[in-house]
Amino acid sequence: MMKNKYIRVLFVDYGMVFVLIGLCVLISLLTISDMHPEDPSAARKLASSLVKEAGKDINVLIVARTTAADEAFATTLKEELENGGAHVVGVELGDPSSLRKRLELLGQQDERVDFVATHDFSSKWRVLNSSSRAEMASLYPALKNLKIAKPTSYRWPTFLTANNLIGILNQNAPIAIMAIGMTLVIITAGIDLSVGSLMALAAVVAATTLQSYLGGKDASGLDVLLAFIVAMVVCALAGVFAGVIVTLFKVPPFVVTLGLMMVARGMSYILAGGADAVKIEANSIGALYSSSVLGIPSQIVMMILLFVVAHVVMNHTAFGRYVYAVGGNETAARLSGVPVVGVLIAVYAICGLAAGLAGVLDVSHFGTGRPKAGEFYELQVIAAVVVGGTSLMGGEGKIFGTFIGALILGVIQNGLNMAGVDSYRQMVIYGTLILIAVLIDQLKKKVVKPASN
Repeated sequence: MMKNKYIRVLFVDYGMVFVLIGLCVLISLLTISDMHPEDPSAARKLASSLVKEAGKDINVLIVARTTAADEAFATTLKEELENGGAHVVGVELGDPSSLRKRLELLGQQDERVDFVATHDFSSKWRVLNSSSRAEMASLYPALKNLKIAKPTSYRWPTFLTANNLIGILNQNAPIAIMAIGMTLVIITAGIDLSVGSLMALAAVVAATTLQSYLGGKDASGLDVLLAFIVAMVVCALAGVFAGVIVTLFKVPPFVVTLGLMMVARGMSYILAGGADAVKIEANSIGALYSSSVLGIPSQIVMMILLFVVAHVVMNHTAFGRYVYAVGGNETAARLSGVPVVGVLIAVYAICGLAAGLAGVLDVSHFGTGRPKAGEFYELQVIAAVVVGGTSLMGGEGKIFGTFIGALILGVIQNGLNMAGVDSYRQMVIYGTLILIAVLIDQLKKKVVKPASN
């Protein structure tokens, strides 16, 4: 009996974790492919193996493209080869035509080249195929022993690469942040359809504030921070307004936030003067998005910290208990001394503030205030919350579950993008997920009931 109880608890509280793991395993299996490393670490391994197998008495021409990543690869490779005792005759950053000219010049100068050290992409250039090398060897004796050296390729899921995993978190951080506020609202048996539009409003308010009142292109980092704060305060006040209408006038949250959604989106376009974006000229505008902590993008760090804070608040403070109490039974909560009106206004304000922060992150990312920012994000935010186990009936839900729900949506979106599924079909999938999550919520209640007997 006790064993069955623990199984039910595991299913109810952590079932979505297993769903997330299953999705990751499935997408990993479907995205296994040949990986061709091109990073500095691959360059170090290539240099080490080249010196070890061919000896120090070798002449090497390093070849790569003119990208920042390739330049880092070439620089590391050159340093490691020279440290190992090999002779680097040159570094050619360019294209097949520039490489041919470089090889011909070395041949004319009778400069022996034993290896062209490069990565998989450049090794497939026509100038480096066997017939082209044989042709150059017949013209230039110094190139007769020319070989290609490149990092060893291997098979690995594209999904499980570090860049892809960080990209999933980074791209979904604004949605996850808004989902924190939405979790609180839904736990109180409410809903907020305005988060996507408030995100856009925050972006445009920040942009217009900077351009019109805080110096434009001469705005300092402090000015940018002030504009961000103004934008978030505006969204928090919009949340307060929604909370007041819901509590004092007893208007259903769906109707209130639907109206606020339309007002906020319209105001975004009005402030933008009907333009698609308000351009920001301040140089420091991208600092928030582009900065990192120990190599992890700052908005991922911010997202994780906010989830930790929200978890502590909801599980270890009086405010968190009040939120659950209001969602479970508003009348009982009021009779127990819970400040119901204050709690409801606070959760809508927090939800608006989270949307404002997401808008600020959008501004820092794109360098413009976009009235179209956050379109249909309310669907994804609500989906993250309900997929994470928060009941739309109120009174039930966990911040940790919302985090898992946001990750599930991010993983699904990434898998769909890899499969080339367009955004419209993705919307169908998100809508279906909400329906499935609601059905699971009802099934969970039936499973849990016997456990209390």
